[in-house]
Amino acid sequence: MKFAYTDTKIGSVFGMTDDIKKHQTYFNTNKDTISILWNKNNTPIFIELDNTPIALQPNQLITTTYLHYISYQKTEKPLTAFMFNRPFYCIRDHDSEVSCNGILFFGTQELPIITIPKEQQRKFNTLYEIFIDEFSTSDKIQGDMLQMLLKRLIIICTRLAKDQLTLKNLNNEQIDLVRKFNVLVDEHYKTKRKVSDYAELLFKSPKTLSNIFALYQQNTPQQIILGRIALEAKRLMNFTDKQNQEIAYDLGFNDPAHFSSFFKKMTTYSPTQYRELQKN
Repeated sequence: MKFAYTDTKIGSVFGMTDDIKKHQTYFNTNKDTISILWNKNNTPIFIELDNTPIALQPNQLITTTYLHYISYQKTEKPLTAFMFNRPFYCIRDHDSEVSCNGILFFGTQELPIITIPKEQQRKFNTLYEIFIDEFSTSDKIQGDMLQMLLKRLIIICTRLAKDQLTLKNLNNEQIDLVRKFNVLVDEHYKTKRKVSDYAELLFKSPKTLSNIFALYQQNTPQQIILGRIALEAKRLMNFTDKQNQEIAYDLGFNDPAHFSSFFKKMTTYSPTQYRELQKN
């Protein structure tokens, strides 16, 4: 089963399938695609995210963005997927916790895996059936209806994420600050390396940011910035043909030797050693 809605006037795309591995090439996905993957099976499903194996348990969902590289090579059972791009759901690119910049997609350092509680499984299954009905109804308001349904799905998942992830240690204002910080890091990590740079953009002091992330009990703001640079370096090594020197310049390093030193500090491997490990 597969469905796709497109609006060529604004370039919006929204797709749904009960088997993303089987139907992956059917969808017009691109660098702006965001996905919600849902294991509706009774046994775990395995995927790879940025070369890291992930076991998605029954009734778990994971959200991924265009920043991730996903492989379904080891996925042996059907995996339900909702896929959309910014023009479909984020026409105004609004900045809130249920937007494309929301905590499901950019607002947590954890991998956003959400477990559907038993008491809410009927709600999710009903919504799934409504999606099927609406995809099968082609009229002038189909796009509006599908947007409403997607927003409902995102709202429900966001509520679960706030309860299940370590975000539950923070209040709503603090959650929003964590989310906005992560969004800004994704936008500016190539040019802004200091916590003070982001504190200024958020109209907060560096100390305020550090204190909130201490409550979050995850990485510090500085670790997040440096980790984002290292993650992008790994992705470029794994999924492009760029040489180490090119990657260094892409990531804002003026000296390839400085990049090599940074990468080894972050991963314990030199760029060359890391590439060799990935071949094995």
